[in-house]
Amino acid sequence: MTALKIGEVARQAGVGVDTVRYYERRGVLPAAPRRASGYRAFTPATVERIRFAKELQELGFTLDEVMEPLHAADTGTASCASEQPRFEAVLARVAQKIVALRAVRRRQMQTLRRCRAHECTLLDEPLRAISAVRS
Repeated sequence: MTALKIGEVARQAGVGVDTVRYYERRGVLPAAPRRASGYRAFTPATVERIRFAKELQELGFTLDEVMEPLHAADTGTASCASEQPRFEAVLARVAQKIVALRAVRRRQMQTLRRCRAHECTLLDEPLRAISAVRS
């Protein structure tokens, strides 16, 4: 089995060295054994584990939530059926964020329309308050 240094793992996984260290500290990665030189000795499976964790994060999982499917994979209990509720929960949270972001977008568009029409009142009161503090 080929032992990889942290830089090699980071490069192959498409992350920074600090991410590898952080994942190890957080328990996403098991602690790597050390060589006599003191360098960590990672396995190629570490690269795949990081890629999997990053893919889950790109799907909206928090790092804490990533731990659950990883643990299920480690114990051999992961299946589509067992992981479906996790994906459904993340999807529901993402849907809520989309609703909130749409509301922010609507408000931004309204504000920008007012600004373009020189009718922006959003900043008037805060700017007067800030000016009063300076005086």
